[in-house]
Amino acid sequence: MQKIAVDMDEVIADFLAKQIRLFNENYDFQIKKEDLLGKNLDQLFPQYQKALHDMVADPNYFADLGIIEGAQEALWQLSQDYEVFITTAAMEFPTSFTAKYEWLAQHFDFIPDSHYVFCGQKSILGADYLIDDNSRHFQGFNGKGLLFSAPHNLTENYPDRLDSWEAALDYFYGSAGLSE
Repeated sequence: MQKIAVDMDEVIADFLAKQIRLFNENYDFQIKKEDLLGKNLDQLFPQYQKALHDMVADPNYFADLGIIEGAQEALWQLSQDYEVFITTAAMEFPTSFTAKYEWLAQHFDFIPDSHYVFCGQKSILGADYLIDDNSRHFQGFNGKGLLFSAPHNLTENYPDRLDSWEAALDYFYGSAGLSE
């Protein structure tokens, strides 16, 4: 059975919506996702970089993130035909482990916790596919990298892009699906 590794933040968990909401509340801005075309919030507002880092470093930050539209249904479907792993570069925010684990167990209970991978470098993954919103994670990865669209990567020219979970299902069950 082929293996699909799926990133967590901005692929299945709506990290950015919470970050924008808290940023707007704390600093009296009216930023929207559309304002971040090709950039992260800390690139748009470098003077708030430490505050943004501290916000995300809060151990409870990841506990109540929303779910990216279509992620649950798509991963359930994919898990019927592929071995699905959730892979998160949690070493960037080590205080996030517990909240991320509990969030996954609550929202993706059909994926066994033995398939949760908390790592630093995703090049260690032995999967056939990696769905991630950061193309840097494809460096050294031996499988096929699929860039999941997020505001920060929309200006990036990457050949294998998934704009939604519907597009992911089309990719795996369409012409590039199980017959590969």
